[in-house]
Amino acid sequence: MMLQSPIGIVVNPSSGKDVRRLVAKASVFDNREKSAIVRRALVGAVNAGANHFAYMDDSHNVAQSALDDLQGEYEATRVDCPKTATAIDTERAANVLRTLGCIATLILGGDGTSRAFTKGWRDAILLPVSTGTNNVFPCFAEATIAGAALGLIASGKVPLEEVTVATKLIDITIEGEDPDIALIDAVVTGEAFVGARALLEGDELKAAVLTRADPAAVGITAIGGLVQPLAETQPGGLLLRMGKGSRFVNAPIAPGLYQQVKVESWTSVAYNEVMEFEGPCVIAVDGERERSIRRGQKFQMKVSLTGPLVIDIEKAMEFAAGSGAFVGHL
Repeated sequence: MMLQSPIGIVVNPSSGKDVRRLVAKASVFDNREKSAIVRRALVGAVNAGANHFAYMDDSHNVAQSALDDLQGEYEATRVDCPKTATAIDTERAANVLRTLGCIATLILGGDGTSRAFTKGWRDAILLPVSTGTNNVFPCFAEATIAGAALGLIASGKVPLEEVTVATKLIDITIEGEDPDIALIDAVVTGEAFVGARALLEGDELKAAVLTRADPAAVGITAIGGLVQPLAETQPGGLLLRMGKGSRFVNAPIAPGLYQQVKVESWTSVAYNEVMEFEGPCVIAVDGERERSIRRGQKFQMKVSLTGPLVIDIEKAMEFAAGSGAFVGHL
């Protein structure tokens, strides 16, 4: 068996389990279901011709248990991580998967999981499948077909350049500190501490930079989408100023949770246009509060088309159908 470039597998065992389950009506993804999702993806990948996988050895053994049930001839490479059950695991695993030359990586989690992976491997090729809460970046897809798309790419039956899409990214530069990124939204809040991380208080929102504004989504992107929709395929971003004025947007800021959020203004921003901000505040990225900013501390944000490439499952399957990749002779 000639080994191909491996397909990466990263599962976030903590996604789909945060505080939003208590205060909203978000669904729950337990780790047994995540393992079943990985198992279906592996079946799809093997049947499309994949024979090599590299998986993050997550803290709850989700990926390993799925591989243990997989039938067929394949090679599996374990990637160690600190097993903190935090974003650190995903970021470290991304670094190792890059050195292994993974052709593409299956990500199971929410927006935050894809962001953590991108911090570790910025120019990666991803197929993110949703198992989190306020998900905009990952897709909702049957894992069997998502895995088949990955297998088609790994086996060379579908060329990457035909089925990948470039994504936007927000770069955050913080005075005197390490920079940060966001894939969907970076939000300035009036809070003093990171706290429970989830964004659930609309009154604390002060500003937001969005790569997409989706009126059919849930979360901060929905606020922008309900005033000025912006698709991932459209250039540039959107800047919202919030917390002041007489206008409000009644928006779903979490699953099952609407709030009236004051919106002062909304402005389109061009690629690489620098936006200036100053503390004190907390910066939330992709739905979670991450960085506390001191009084007088300055930071900047800008949107660019430098995010990871994402696999379009439908395009991959259409290409495979057109080339007869699944057709054989008895």
